[in-house]
Amino acid sequence: MAGPTVKRYVIVGMGVRSAFYYQTILLDFREYAEVVGVCDTNQTRMDAANDRMIEVGGSRVPTYKDTAFDRMIKEQKPDVVIVTTIDKFHHVYCIRAMELGCDAITEKPVTIDEEKLQAIIDTEKQTGRHVRVLFNYRYSPHHTKVRELIKSGVIGEVTSVHMDWILDCAHGSDFMRRWHREKANSGGIQMHKSIHHFDLVHFWLGTSPESVYCVGGLKFYGRENAEQRGVKYTGERYLDNEKESAKDPFAISLKDNRELKALYLDAEHEDGYIRDGNCFADGITIEDTLSMVVTYANGASMTYNTYAYAPWEGYHAVFNGTKGRMEVDLVEGGYAAGNNHDAITANANGDKGKQGAVERTKITVQPLWAEPYEVPVKRGEGGHGGGDPLLLRDVLITSKKDEDEFSRAAFLRDGGNAVLVGVGINHSMKTGLPVKVQELVRW
Repeated sequence: MAGPTVKRYVIVGMGVRSAFYYQTILLDFREYAEVVGVCDTNQTRMDAANDRMIEVGGSRVPTYKDTAFDRMIKEQKPDVVIVTTIDKFHHVYCIRAMELGCDAITEKPVTIDEEKLQAIIDTEKQTGRHVRVLFNYRYSPHHTKVRELIKSGVIGEVTSVHMDWILDCAHGSDFMRRWHREKANSGGIQMHKSIHHFDLVHFWLGTSPESVYCVGGLKFYGRENAEQRGVKYTGERYLDNEKESAKDPFAISLKDNRELKALYLDAEHEDGYIRDGNCFADGITIEDTLSMVVTYANGASMTYNTYAYAPWEGYHAVFNGTKGRMEVDLVEGGYAAGNNHDAITANANGDKGKQGAVERTKITVQPLWAEPYEVPVKRGEGGHGGGDPLLLRDVLITSKKDEDEFSRAAFLRDGGNAVLVGVGINHSMKTGLPVKVQELVRW
């Protein structure tokens, strides 16, 4: 009997996120998938990735600079291109992959503005290929449980949602240290991080966004805010002033973290990318505080708040329905780059495991005419509250005939709808007006 078909993958963008894919393929799914090439602007980063592949039992794969992407596709003949580049380039490689006959898998967000999104939509139609967007939060057991409860009708038709989702200082500050700090690269944390939450609401309610109104700004990070609070300026990057940085709870040391040193510090000579930018320096053009109202096609609405300098990480979400109310409380382990987790995280039990590790979850259903009750939730193992392993298994080995009762797989329409919320936020903050987001593209 023939074994499973082995799909060929290439990866574009060899920063820290790329390891999520190639390590999983090598460690868990060799009989279903193989990495046959990698592509980046930086040879040092590609070499570091190859070294890591050898460490986990793989072998070196061919490397291609970004200008040789077409040649990589021609020589390696991949089935799928995995895109983990800077967000503003996602559309470039998704589009070219489809034009060259491949499907694409992309990190969220699928892109950062409506023009790029329209280009991906048009290419998918023209080529018949498809883009899959990796929303791992859909697969976390607690998030799947919320969908299950809403779908079952225990609180009736959901009419409104309120969500406060906060990032602790370890996680929030890291967006201000790296390429995400420039809105031209990332679209802001509303596009790079909150996109998870926007997608979750679409997933939970089975709907799509119609309009967005938002206010926000940079309230905590950046040089001007720091100086107003009397915070001492120590330079554009932490490596510039190691003595002062050693006492700074927001600093990271690239020298002291093997992975960050290999991927970024040792690679600076090629492209000048600085991974340890001071989060209280100039040049930050994204917001760290946002409040918004979103309306949906099913008639529901959501108020959403987020900020990126909290003492803990997680969210409080409320769903009001025609038969009752549901409240969800989640405390996550957050994210720590380099060796700074102990210094600046204030999470309850000090879980330093996988990103998004769930420390505490509570789902409470409050029926209109009965006593409230708490819903038990299975604790997931692995990154993002147990979502990462389930997502990768679904992406790498689940065939089309396999059915997921929760419909967690996300494709371009799903990813695009989440992007439209982020785009609407950026337009609304510029104009001071609500934005009808479905009018921004032609599906």
